[in-house]
Amino acid sequence: MKTKPATLVQPDRVHRRCYADAELFEQELRNIFEKTWVYCGHETQLRKPGDYATVQIGRQPMIMVRDESGAIQVLYNRCPHRGAQLCVRRDGNTGEQFMCSYHGWRFNLRGGLLGVPIEDGYSNTGMTMTDPEFSMKRAARVEIYRGFVFARLVEQGPSLVEWLGGARAAFDDMCDRSPEGEVEIIPVCHRVVQHSNWKLFMENQVDVLHAGVTHESAGRAAMAVEQQLQQATGTAPSEYKFLSTLALPLSKFAELLESKNFPNGHALIAAYLEQPRDADTLEYERVMRERYGKKKADEIMGRNAHHVVLYPGVSVQPLLLQLRVIRPLTVDSTLSEIWHFRLKGASDAMYRNALQYFNLINSPATLVNADDLENWNRCQRGVVSTASEWISFHRGCGSETGGPGVTIGKAGSEAPLRNQYRAWLDYMNQGEGM
Repeated sequence: MKTKPATLVQPDRVHRRCYADAELFEQELRNIFEKTWVYCGHETQLRKPGDYATVQIGRQPMIMVRDESGAIQVLYNRCPHRGAQLCVRRDGNTGEQFMCSYHGWRFNLRGGLLGVPIEDGYSNTGMTMTDPEFSMKRAARVEIYRGFVFARLVEQGPSLVEWLGGARAAFDDMCDRSPEGEVEIIPVCHRVVQHSNWKLFMENQVDVLHAGVTHESAGRAAMAVEQQLQQATGTAPSEYKFLSTLALPLSKFAELLESKNFPNGHALIAAYLEQPRDADTLEYERVMRERYGKKKADEIMGRNAHHVVLYPGVSVQPLLLQLRVIRPLTVDSTLSEIWHFRLKGASDAMYRNALQYFNLINSPATLVNADDLENWNRCQRGVVSTASEWISFHRGCGSETGGPGVTIGKAGSEAPLRNQYRAWLDYMNQGEGM
């Protein structure tokens, strides 16, 4: 008998089975990832017709491809003949068509069947060239917002813009910082397989107090070197602040990091890093004011979103031009993809800031990422214990303010985590027809 999701979630705690039950995990793939909007990639990954990238949506292998007209399609990565995957590389260019390596069936870049070997062998059978059953199946819906491509595998449900709601700030804040209003992806991705449930990653992105404990040692080490350089040379590279700020006392994190919690499990966490005042940044600000006018440029550059989480699988840092997306693999393993972007029309110096953060904080080789991976691994090993059946989300419970569209979590509150589980429960109940 299936467990009813409602029995696993309470207002201030969730059952440990949410992280450790393999059957429940399969329900999550069916009812969440295969029924809502999932990030596939950025349109600048596909610069010319035939360019493609493979992506996983729940259990479904998919292909994001630019077709002959320049439009972006998201197709199931499966030949309708005998089921072979058509693309096995992460990305590439397939030319003017897809061809199955097994029996040579050919498809255009929109998935339509072009031809099969020995076509007359199908005469007077149930197979016809015009039957859509024998073309590559398309994702039910594909929509693009500010260059970011999303797909969903079911027709029903809100548009992408409706689903994003106030969390559109993830992409608006990033793109508006470009003098041209656009970003382009850097085609280098850090990939990490985490030995933990996917929800631990999503919770961690909006767990505002963990940084002052988990990353304190990395922050203090960076602060010590930063101070030595300051004393020796009168200055220290600005990128040291990415790490040394992690040594802030917990009370400071609690004071700074208020959350905005949106429908569908999305959330925004305020920024805590100070804007550099070096010559390159000042020149960038001059260009932005020249492009947008002082009032608009100052409004854009004054936005302070550090993290915007799009539930169930995306974490965006608009100020730092970073995006992380997760692909759940098993109940206790998750693929994390870490990407960064360049502001079109901005200098190489501004790009270097994004690159430094990408390598100093988000790289799998950093102390910061290693700290998080270790804690998630410990949590995963701990949730199998029957010492307690429940995981606590009590901090700040009941203190949220705001209306039905957006709630405000006091700095340090676990409100964004509780918001994620409200969305989790909605998805799971709808999927099970409750």
